[in-house]
Amino acid sequence: MDTPEQPQLYLITPPELELSSFPDQLARVLDAHDVACVRLALSTRDEDRVMRAADALRDVTDARDIALVIADHTLLAERLGLDGVHLSDAARSVRHARKTLGDDAIVGSFCNGSRHDGMAAGEAGADYISFGPVNASLLDDGTHAELELFQWWSEVIEVPVVAEGGLNTDLIRALTPVTDFFGIGDEIWTSETPQQALADLIAAMK
Repeated sequence: MDTPEQPQLYLITPPELELSSFPDQLARVLDAHDVACVRLALSTRDEDRVMRAADALRDVTDARDIALVIADHTLLAERLGLDGVHLSDAARSVRHARKTLGDDAIVGSFCNGSRHDGMAAGEAGADYISFGPVNASLLDDGTHAELELFQWWSEVIEVPVVAEGGLNTDLIRALTPVTDFFGIGDEIWTSETPQQALADLIAAMK
């Protein structure tokens, strides 16, 4: 993943998706907008369902030369030949994932709002660090990644950073100068027209 001047788009699938319709919906969004990476992030622990979803989405992303990573399932990423894995346990699994998948794979690490965890994951070999949610909410323990964290990271650390979770146009305007990627999921998939919802978020980067 390169780090250009304007943040790149990193799409995150819904936690539940219909294989009869979602791959086509994803294809339409990818054809309408320039996307760097897609993360398959299903809530199910059903191995067969995850594998079938990965196969279906890989057909879509491969045809467009877009990276596909999977959330947490390092062994499945290796077995299915995906581009990498997104780990949600900060730095704990980074070295294992890198050893399993090799130097060419994408290994990303979600570190919530912890500067320390982000630095540890970067030192362990993560290709990018993801902080979020960026919007305060009452979900979980209410912690979120503050704007100051992204400002500090962009000035001090070279590892690319992703901003994700609860994005809106105001947050995108504020974060555009200090993040490399926007991780966008429910912000568009809950819309009747995901392409237009994404276009609105992209417009806020300008």
